Amino acid sequence: MTREERNKEIQEELKRKEEQKETLKKVGKVTKIVLIIVLIISSFILYARFVSTSFLVVREYKVTSPNLPTNFTGFKIVQFSDLYYGSTIDTEDLQDIVDKINELKPDLVVFTGDLIAPNYTLEDGEQENITNLLKSITSTVGKYAVNGNNDIQNEVFESILLGSDFKYLNNESDFIYYQNQTPILLSGTSTLYQGNADVTKTFQDKNTNAYYTISLMHEPDQIETIVANRKIDLALAGHSLNGQIRIPRIGAIIHPMGAQNYPNEHYLVSTTSNTTELFVSGGLGTDTAPFRLFNHPSINFYRLYKS
Repeated sequence: MTREERNKEIQEELKRKEEQKETLKKVGKVTKIVLIIVLIISSFILYARFVSTSFLVVREYKVTSPNLPTNFTGFKIVQFSDLYYGSTIDTEDLQDIVDKINELKPDLVVFTGDLIAPNYTLEDGEQENITNLLKSITSTVGKYAVNGNNDIQNEVFESILLGSDFKYLNNESDFIYYQNQTPILLSGTSTLYQGNADVTKTFQDKNTNAYYTISLMHEPDQIETIVANRKIDLALAGHSLNGQIRIPRIGAIIHPMGAQNYPNEHYLVSTTSNTTELFVSGGLGTDTAPFRLFNHPSINFYRLYKS
């Protein structure tokens, strides 16, 4: 082998080693990028499963209306919804929720549906525990509830409500008295599921124009039917979980049936004769998948004022 051939061979060997080094560098960079992506995704999943489903939040709202009787100024309402007991909510979590509600010293407590997680079977003693915990919620004038789509076929739903001193509004209304004889009207319309909602029956013989009226419903998309021919001042709904998975500045990502038009926290729903303030609870448990993102479990706390 001549000197020139030997030099050429050495140069080719050096070139191969350089190419191998470059390849290893590229593989290392790609590996790092993949690991970072996996770490970010894993962090999001862990955050959505264990952090976002914890740490109860109280969302507080000031509600004003010229239609509110003067004696109801400062009236406090707590709404909780979509408990989905058996999902990411257990007895200990429910105790924390009850403690927080009582800490707020509400005048009225309302539950807007979906008590037990779908396909979850209560274990021995759980029905009694849930009943006793809900019964320990205190309020000045009463506790009311409407059903959700997952409550219709749940045999224990009504039993738990009645055993815990909640009044079950199943397409019906009731007058709420506070301090004197000028009441407000509280209505509860059943879930849209299986055609259970009956708005006409809900307001039968009730003139909503004569009273400050609060409408409870599970699915917020019912609001358009409810306000079509009657004055509603305040509407409270659940069902959407405000998307369960949320993106900052965008809001709800998932819009379930019954909350496709109104999945987020707050809306003003206007007709030719009236504007209704609609609040949609973010709920407490989780539906289908045990994840939340940028959307902690929450209860809503309203203070009413005459404007």
